[in-house]
Amino acid sequence: MTQLEEQATQQLFEKTFITEEQHNQIKEYRSLGIFSLHAELKVFLYISVLLFTSGIGILIYKNIDTIGHIAILTLLLIAIGVCFYFCFKNSKGFQKSETSFENPVLEYLVLAANILTCIFIGYLQFQYKPFGTYYGLATLVPTIVSFFCAYYFDNRSVLTIAITGLAAYVGFSVTPQDLLTSDFYSHQGLSYSAIVLGGLLILWTIYSSRIQLKTHFNLIYLTFALHMISIALISNLLDVFDWIWFIFAFVLGASCFYFYKVSHEVKAISLFVFTIIYAYIGINIVLFRFLEHIDFLEIWEIFVLAIPAYFIGSIVLFIKLIKNFNKEIVL
Repeated sequence: MTQLEEQATQQLFEKTFITEEQHNQIKEYRSLGIFSLHAELKVFLYISVLLFTSGIGILIYKNIDTIGHIAILTLLLIAIGVCFYFCFKNSKGFQKSETSFENPVLEYLVLAANILTCIFIGYLQFQYKPFGTYYGLATLVPTIVSFFCAYYFDNRSVLTIAITGLAAYVGFSVTPQDLLTSDFYSHQGLSYSAIVLGGLLILWTIYSSRIQLKTHFNLIYLTFALHMISIALISNLLDVFDWIWFIFAFVLGASCFYFYKVSHEVKAISLFVFTIIYAYIGINIVLFRFLEHIDFLEIWEIFVLAIPAYFIGSIVLFIKLIKNFNKEIVL
């Protein structure tokens, strides 16, 4: 990355976008080797919030018989109230553009308040069932609260919780492990729900871009949409054995093409890399679909020789695509 940045700076100088003095100042600054601890401190804050909320969960689990349900719910409610009090007190209010707290610690206080709210509602439903047998409401209510907090306080971490809750309400989980083990095969409708929800997330990013509503959230929406749509389509490609698989292959190709273009627009290398990976998996599945109808006894020698060249060529092409993309986003 450093080499690419130096090349970009040199190109800016050659095109006279910066003066020689500015070019020398940039080189001199980079030679100092200064680095920021901002990202590391934010990681520690994030871990501390997770440890705090996890500790509360363990405390409730181990002392549920001695503390009592009402006492636990009351303590949770007090903690949530205190967190939200400081958040609203120091918030700049809702704004369509990107905003932030003057003190970055408050961003993690919002996250803590939101997680505690989810724990409170879940515990309340488990113990007293205020929503009756409508367990989806116990998921939908904290999801709505999470979306409100994400947009009001401009918090990306809370937005991921909100999207995860929305996906859970639809009927599936979007964590990496659960996505790979989702029961798409026995519940075909589940994969369709994933595709539809992913499509709705894409439509929302288009609409929010038009009205300029928290456009910096688009990458999060697109990341969730990419994984949900691609994994659902790939699972259908592996499961469906009649001509319908061709439709899923076409939709996967269109989806990858769209995310390929969007990754260049938002300059997101994570989106680009996963798009290439899903496209490569889809191409290989389609290729093997066609090879099923070929007699390998006649071409097995060519096939054996072609496999190493195919995989080596794929690796070289993948590396070249990543390098070209890095050059584009740096420029």
